[in-house]
Amino acid sequence: MAVDPQSAGAVVTESVLDSSDAGRAAVRGSVLRSSGYVAGLALSLVSAPLLIRHLGAVDFGRYLTVISLVTIVAGVTEGGLNSISLREYSARSGTDRVAAMRDLIGIRLVLSLAGGLLAVALAAAFGYPQALLLGTAVAVSGQMLQVFQTLLGTSLQGEMRFGWVTALEFVRQAATAGLIVVLVLAGASLLPFFFVPLAAGAMTLTATLRLTRGLIPLRPAFHLERWWPLLRDTLPFAAAIAISVLYFRVGMIAMSLLSSSVETGYFAASFRVIDVFVGIPALIAGTAFPILARSAAKRDEERLHYAAGRLIETTLVVGTFLSLSLVLGARPVIAVIGGAEFAQSVPVLQIQSIALIATSLALSAGFILLALHRNRAILVANGAALSVSVVLSITLIPILDARGAAVAVVLAEFTLAAFLLAMLARARGQMGRGLVSRRPLTIVAVGAVAATVALVPSLPAVGQVVLGEIVFSALLVVTGTFPPELRELVRRP
Repeated sequence: MAVDPQSAGAVVTESVLDSSDAGRAAVRGSVLRSSGYVAGLALSLVSAPLLIRHLGAVDFGRYLTVISLVTIVAGVTEGGLNSISLREYSARSGTDRVAAMRDLIGIRLVLSLAGGLLAVALAAAFGYPQALLLGTAVAVSGQMLQVFQTLLGTSLQGEMRFGWVTALEFVRQAATAGLIVVLVLAGASLLPFFFVPLAAGAMTLTATLRLTRGLIPLRPAFHLERWWPLLRDTLPFAAAIAISVLYFRVGMIAMSLLSSSVETGYFAASFRVIDVFVGIPALIAGTAFPILARSAAKRDEERLHYAAGRLIETTLVVGTFLSLSLVLGARPVIAVIGGAEFAQSVPVLQIQSIALIATSLALSAGFILLALHRNRAILVANGAALSVSVVLSITLIPILDARGAAVAVVLAEFTLAAFLLAMLARARGQMGRGLVSRRPLTIVAVGAVAATVALVPSLPAVGQVVLGEIVFSALLVVTGTFPPELRELVRRP
C-alpha cells in the first residue's frame, strides 16, 4: 500500500515528540543550534567590524535605521506565523496537518506582500533619501525570503532534525558575512549592502525547498473560510509579535529622530551586539517548543510542567551568562567591532546587556504561554512593554542620548518578563506559581556576585570575563541551580 509522505512525516514526529528521548534530543538540538549560531557569530566578528568601520558612525546609523524599519514591518506582518506553524505542525498529523500548513503558507504570502509595500511606503513618508528608499525596498525583499524560508523550516524543527536546521542557519550567516566582506573590500557605498540579505535569503530558501520536500506542502491555499479559525486564534499573538518587534527597536528609531547621527551610531553598535546575542536563548526556547506544544495538546500536565521548568531555568542561565560576559567584556567587544571611533558605545553596551537576563525569561515564558494558547496574555505583556519603551525613550533620549535609549530597552524587557511570568502563574495556578520559584532569583543573584570580579584591580577586561564566567559556573554548581540536562550533557563523553 502506498504511504502518503505527509502521513509518514506525521508518524515520525509523533514517535519523536512522544518518546522519552524527546527531552534529550531537545537539549542536544539546543547545543547544536547554539554552536552553529556561535560559529556564525564568529564569522560576523569578521564582517561586522569591517562593515561598521567601512561605513562609519553616520552611514552605519543610517544602515541600521533602515534595517530596523524593515524588521519592524516584517515583525508586524509576520504575525508570529512561524511560531504558530511550528505549534500546529507539532500538534497535528496527517491530512489535518497538510491542510493547516497550506493555509498558513497562503496567509504568509499575502502578509509578506503587504509588509513589503508598507515598508516602502513608510520609508517614503519619513522622507528618506532615494538611496535609503531603494535600500528599504531591497532589504524588505530579502526579509520576505528569510521569513518564508523559516516557515518552511518549521517542518524540520517539528521532526527535531536540528542538524539540518543548524546547517541552514549557518549557510545564511556565512553567506551574509562573506558578501559583506566582498563589498567592503570592493569599496562599496551604502546601497549595495542592502542587497546582502536578499542574496543570502535566496540561497537558504533554495536549500530549504530541497530538504523539506515531502514534509510540508509547498502549494498555498487561499480559502478564507478556513483561514478565519486560524486567524481568530492567532490574531492576539500576531499583535503581540508586532508589538514586541516594535518595542525592542523603538529605541533605534527614536534615536534617529530625537538624537544626533553620531549618538545614533553609538547606540547602533551596542544594539547590533545585543541583537546578535539575543538569538542564543531564543534558539534554546524554540528548540524546546515542539515538546511544550505536544504536551499541551495531549494534556500531559506532568510532562508540560517539567519541560517548562527546565526551559525557564536553562534559558535564564544562558541569558545571565551572556549578560555577565558582555558587562565585563564590553570594552574589547566594541574595540573589535568599531574601534576607537565607537568608544562611547562601551557604557551603552554595558547597560543594554543587562536586558538579556529579562529577555531569556520572557522568551521561555512566552513560548510556554503560546503552547497553552494563552495568546491574549502574551499580547497584554507586550503592550505593557511597548508603553514603557515609548515613554522612557521619549523621556530619556533627549537627556542621556544613547545611554537613555539603553536604559529604556532594559526596563522595557524587564517589564515584559514580569508580565509574562505573572500571566503564566495566573494561567496555570499552582503549577504556574511553582515555575516562578526562587531558583530563577538565585541564578540572577549568582550572576550579580560573579560580576563583582570587575572590582579586581589591574585585571584586564578579557581576564575579567574569563574569571567572571568561572565564578558564575562554580556558584551555580554550589547552589544547585546548574540545569541537570546541561550537567548530563557536560558529563557525557
